[in-house]
Amino acid sequence: MEQGPAETARRVVLFDFDGVLIRGDTFAMFMRNRYARTRWRKGLVLLLSPWFLLVLPFSRRRVLRSLVHLGLLGLDEARYRDLAQAFAAGLVRQPGRFCREGLSVLRRHQAAGDRIVIVTGCEESLVRGVLAELGITNVEVFASRLRPGRLGMRSDWHNIGRRKVELLARHGIEAWQVAYSDSSQDLPMLALAAEAVLVNATPKLCKRVEKALGRSVTRAEWF
Repeated sequence: MEQGPAETARRVVLFDFDGVLIRGDTFAMFMRNRYARTRWRKGLVLLLSPWFLLVLPFSRRRVLRSLVHLGLLGLDEARYRDLAQAFAAGLVRQPGRFCREGLSVLRRHQAAGDRIVIVTGCEESLVRGVLAELGITNVEVFASRLRPGRLGMRSDWHNIGRRKVELLARHGIEAWQVAYSDSSQDLPMLALAAEAVLVNATPKLCKRVEKALGRSVTRAEWF
């Protein structure tokens, strides 16, 4: 992706989503909602629980992926997007769900003319749905993705850790001035930021991240 002079001159500001702009894990909340609405999915999990318990000590990720696939069983892409949008609309109406300070900071960056990029492990349709419901426009979104499968939607790209940096690079973004995160998983993203900001982080987490980065970080308390 080629950028013009005006685009390259703008400050690039990265925001994580879960834990920074919204409280909790959005996709996990969506999946819990899916299981709560259908008893037969719970039955499948119960039937497969011996296998889950056997695999869990060796690969927690494999178990989680299987639970996601069961939760999305029978959904095509259009139906999934409709459900994601409906869930996002309901989520926005929950009191205290969002970090008001975080949203205010994002809007101040926009007012300053900065290029805002949401870089998250949450699924893309959910993120875009929430941002649309909040009236947040003119931001770029790089997120986890699903793909259609024979039995329903399946995991495709899990946008966490170093994968965030890889996805940004694919779109021509290789340097940024500020990065907001709440997790040490984002060390690759924070390491390349001129200013790394940890949101609502414990002193222990801040020390661990600063040790890994070899420099201090900015600490923000957003409520």
